[in-house]
Amino acid sequence: MSPRRVRAITVRILSQFRHDRRTLALLFVAPLLILTLLDLLLRGGSSQPAVGVVNLDSGPLGSSIAARLESSSLVSATAMDRATADRQLHDRRLTAYVLVPSDFTDRALNQHELRPEIHLEGSQPGPSQQVLQAVSQAVLAAIGALPVQGGPPRFSPQVSYLYGGPNLDTLDYLGAALIGLVVFFLVFVITCVSFLRERTQGTLERLMATPLRRAEIVLGYMIGFTVLALIQSAEVLIFSLYVLKLYNAGSVWLIFLVAILMAIAAVNLGIFISMFARTEFQAVQFIPLVIVPQFLLSGILVPVSSEPGWMQVISKVLPLTYAVDGLRSVMIRGADLSWAAVQLDTEVVFGFCVLMVVLASLTLRRRVA
Repeated sequence: MSPRRVRAITVRILSQFRHDRRTLALLFVAPLLILTLLDLLLRGGSSQPAVGVVNLDSGPLGSSIAARLESSSLVSATAMDRATADRQLHDRRLTAYVLVPSDFTDRALNQHELRPEIHLEGSQPGPSQQVLQAVSQAVLAAIGALPVQGGPPRFSPQVSYLYGGPNLDTLDYLGAALIGLVVFFLVFVITCVSFLRERTQGTLERLMATPLRRAEIVLGYMIGFTVLALIQSAEVLIFSLYVLKLYNAGSVWLIFLVAILMAIAAVNLGIFISMFARTEFQAVQFIPLVIVPQFLLSGILVPVSSEPGWMQVISKVLPLTYAVDGLRSVMIRGADLSWAAVQLDTEVVFGFCVLMVVLASLTLRRRVA
């Protein structure tokens, strides 16, 4: 083995990377960008679930519990009436609301029983557990400050769930979003690389020499890739619902519709992005720029409402945000197309599909003609 020849090969590889700015950016800039986004999401946003406090108790225990909840570090609690709390819970502006009944103090002193009502939105297991913990701490701390004879009262809250239930776990919550992410990611990569291969092998140029219009070429490729995406989406959906047994309270056909729209969006985005790459390696380099930010900002890991304000603006222009929200609305909340939120989600994803078809057609003319 010759050290000189090994050194020559090493220098040659490093020299190639030195002149490849895109690869250098992928190696040294993309990791810092991803870590910065994670820091802003996990530390810069609000991690306290919004909770309403409805105190109907005229005794000292009710006011003490309300005050302790409002000062709790686990939740962001606000006093309100029951009608407002119920409305905001349905509008998803509250994670939960706690109702302290009018006989709460009397029941605690005379019957040794603590029965607050905890009404959970229920679609997010983590924040729901955080609310239950905060209520437990507030109630037990409040009762500890009162002279109760006969031992501490029994804590037995009445917990109700608007959506989901006590058996809803983290995979159920993430699963709805991951269906859209898996379809979007794989279809994007396959389309981008395959369309680039068609261009580098000269197939696309030969098609451009025919009477075919550029929009017809894009639509033809889109339909071809979409057929494969249909099969993949059906496979992912069937496996998720019937093998992994993810929680689903909505229509399977509506879930399939949202997944298909996401697949079509990924197909057209892949065709569009492939126009800016010359090799398959360059096409793969777009993943940290196109996929990773959407994964972090679309509400899959952290709810969009807990992100910093300026990041929420970015999240609201990403198609995956609407696909994730639509899938969760259908699977966890049992929504249908009559829901305004689901209509908005499907319309935005469909609009993104149309936009990508137009951009792919225009870019095809500019790069190939």
